[in-house]
Amino acid sequence: MNNAIEEKSFHFAVRIAKLCKYLQEQKKEYILSKQLMRSGTSIGANIMESQQAQSRADFISKLSIALKEAVETNYWLLLMNATDYLSETEFSSIIADSKELERLLTSIIKTSRNITSKKL
Repeated sequence: MNNAIEEKSFHFAVRIAKLCKYLQEQKKEYILSKQLMRSGTSIGANIMESQQAQSRADFISKLSIALKEAVETNYWLLLMNATDYLSETEFSSIIADSKELERLLTSIIKTSRNITSKKL
């Protein structure tokens, strides 16, 4: 991996996978953790896919999907915290990483759109 967002999203996906394993093994929670696994790991997959985009529009589209997955991941984390599947400490740590990815993606998308509009 050669850029910060790829690395951050990969490490976040690893954290999500470990969290979901913990939720399933220790808390016996299977439904919400599967949703969290899907959205939380999809962020990085879409970021990686964006690196092979065929156009700037395709690049923005892939990152927009990653952003939507980050927002969904935040929802599942909030829900798991509210339903006591995550302690406040567990929640605070991982939601901070999720929010950081959301901010980075938003910034990259805005910058990419600005570059595109300036070329027109």
